[in-house]
Amino acid sequence: MAQKNGFFKKLIIIILVFIGIGALLKAGSGFFGEQEKTLSAKNTILHLEMNGVILNGKRFLKNLKKYADDNRVKAVVININSPGGSVGPSQEIYHEIKKVRDELKKPVVCVTTGVMASGAYYSAVACDKIVVAPGALVGSIGVIMEFANLEKLYDWAKVSRYSITSGKFKDSGAEYRPMREDERTLFQSMINEVYAQFKGTVAKERNLKDDVVSEYADGRVFTGATAVKVGFADQEGFFDDAVKLAADLAKLGKDYDVFEVPKKKMNIFDFGGRDDEDDLNSLAEFADVLKGKAAVAAGITPGVNMESAVKYLLRSQYLNQPLYMMPGYWE
Repeated sequence: MAQKNGFFKKLIIIILVFIGIGALLKAGSGFFGEQEKTLSAKNTILHLEMNGVILNGKRFLKNLKKYADDNRVKAVVININSPGGSVGPSQEIYHEIKKVRDELKKPVVCVTTGVMASGAYYSAVACDKIVVAPGALVGSIGVIMEFANLEKLYDWAKVSRYSITSGKFKDSGAEYRPMREDERTLFQSMINEVYAQFKGTVAKERNLKDDVVSEYADGRVFTGATAVKVGFADQEGFFDDAVKLAADLAKLGKDYDVFEVPKKKMNIFDFGGRDDEDDLNSLAEFADVLKGKAAVAAGITPGVNMESAVKYLLRSQYLNQPLYMMPGYWE
């Protein structure tokens, strides 16, 4: 009995030690000699990244507000690699970038060497200048709203689904029945309204005529080179070119430092959790599906998140909502 008690005491001590180490790692206290980067130069160009599908963008917005307001930050460069995402968050990012320009009077330059499409492009037009690699994918100006009719699947599985609603449109888009014509008309009207918002914003911010925007705003994607030619971007180039352009706009000459916001460091104590401030929530649902594999690599017995797996396979989290999304990229 004494041996068993001794074993359990040792086990509890080991667990407490691991919990303590995990707390230190998550706090980022510099216990292991690693300090968080901070702004130091009086002339700083802030470097932010927008990566992945835009589902909330909370961390990006938090970093933009936190650092752009600092007097040492004289300009902002945003490196974008995103196919777009939800309408509301894309518009919010656009609005906050505009505030940096209009209220803080600091130049903002967006750059992509990958994808700057749909909601990501909507966000980018708030920048003073847009720099694109010649072969980057840019544009996809449009709105998409997807639905799924799983009626036959439910029949096969012998599942009957129904709903009790307060009005005829309350269950519109339900996956267990075909869509009525009046519902289709309602959704099309919604898409047209959001589409008009998108086109109007692009025309205003890019100083383009409405007929020019309408000609190209049919969901097509341009190369970066074409985007520059037709006026949807300002110049061909890469990240260093964007930084130099931002320095020129801020009249910094060569006297500046580039500050990159530190990325959150993950450790084994983060596995199994969700980060609600994920940078644009870049395909976090796919991370859930792979969580088991990551846990195995860390020596942790994984659990199976079936709900996330089903959502990923059916893309159900994207259904029934208007999206500024480049089709095909995220599938």
